Amino acid sequence: MRITVIGRGRVGGGLARLWADAGHQVTVLGRDGGDAGDAEVVVVAVPGQTIGEALGRVSGLNGQVTINTTNMYLPRTSEHPSLAHEVKSVIGGPTAKSFSTNFAALYDEIAKQQVRPSNLYAADDAAKAVTEQLVRDAGYDPVFVGDLDRAARLLEDGSALTRAIAAQFGPHFYRYGSPG
Repeated sequence: MRITVIGRGRVGGGLARLWADAGHQVTVLGRDGGDAGDAEVVVVAVPGQTIGEALGRVSGLNGQVTINTTNMYLPRTSEHPSLAHEVKSVIGGPTAKSFSTNFAALYDEIAKQQVRPSNLYAADDAAKAVTEQLVRDAGYDPVFVGDLDRAARLLEDGSALTRAIAAQFGPHFYRYGSPG
């Protein structure tokens, strides 16, 4: 898959490395922006308050499947129901919210786990299969929590719970699965 990651930080850079190791063709764009016109998938991995600015520096955003990884730690100022919806309003393609409840600091530890850790995600129907594939290729088991309209904001607001748990245990993996 041809993936363009917007954001070179821990999340964007870390996911780019995991996907390149899995055999994907990955381009990473930083603060200077660039062209995403040949991407099949665009991944937005910038601070939530900088979405508009970051996407404004990228050309070729034209309806690609998009995965939004951002969280908002400041008061929301957007008129959109979620950060994923804000991203979708710019790129215009099927969108997913994923990787926002996992710790990038642990990306190098994923493959060492006895059982794959989980990754919660929400997605438009047309983004679901691609998102599940990239979640697996990063080393996680995908856990679908609902469509973008119902569940993107739920994941964003749920990052506070993840941070509260981390205050006790530090960065951690989580696992959801059926009994047995």
